[in-house]
Amino acid sequence: MPVPPDPTILRPMPDQPRVVLLKPLVTSPLIEVGEYSYYDDPDEPTAFERRNVLYHYGPEKLIIGKFCAVGTGVRFIMNGANHRMDGPSTFPFPILGGSWSAHFDLLTGLPNRGDTVVGNDVWIGHGVTVLPGVRIGDGAIVGAASVVTADVPDYGIVGGNPARLIRTRYSDQDIARLRAVAWWDWPAEHITGHLRTIMSGSIADLEAATPHTPW
Repeated sequence: MPVPPDPTILRPMPDQPRVVLLKPLVTSPLIEVGEYSYYDDPDEPTAFERRNVLYHYGPEKLIIGKFCAVGTGVRFIMNGANHRMDGPSTFPFPILGGSWSAHFDLLTGLPNRGDTVVGNDVWIGHGVTVLPGVRIGDGAIVGAASVVTADVPDYGIVGGNPARLIRTRYSDQDIARLRAVAWWDWPAEHITGHLRTIMSGSIADLEAATPHTPW
């Protein structure tokens, strides 16, 4: 029986050390990643938590689904980047310490858009910036250098600054069918047996390949 790749291996391509699986890499309890999602970076791919997830002090989480492709230089800006905007100055004086730290209460209760969520089977292109609290739906594609300021629908293609919806990859009816199939939740062995259908088949083919027994 064909054996699927091991999702616990940090570098699944020994001759391409720039590619790392994120699930075995991340250590922060504020980041959740599904199996087989990867990050590609020629410099420091293992520094993803430090270089690519910024201002992440919690409690909001970064949640990335399964089978996502994250391009070089993608940045997730988290809620800790927010500043006060209801007074004359936006400068965060208390974080610099000294007697200013006595006013740290001025930095609490800033607007929080909640978790940043990336669905399953999402392709995020080179140099994308994702702002706090955004949801990127299943099957979406985010064009290179885009700045994602608002939610991206399932199977939507977005691009630009700010990112705008260019089109959806399928009709609403077909998107509902794809989400019902949810191939990314199939056992890895079943995915292995139907890889060509997942990559190049029709929705009907995918539906026909769906396991009929729970796993």
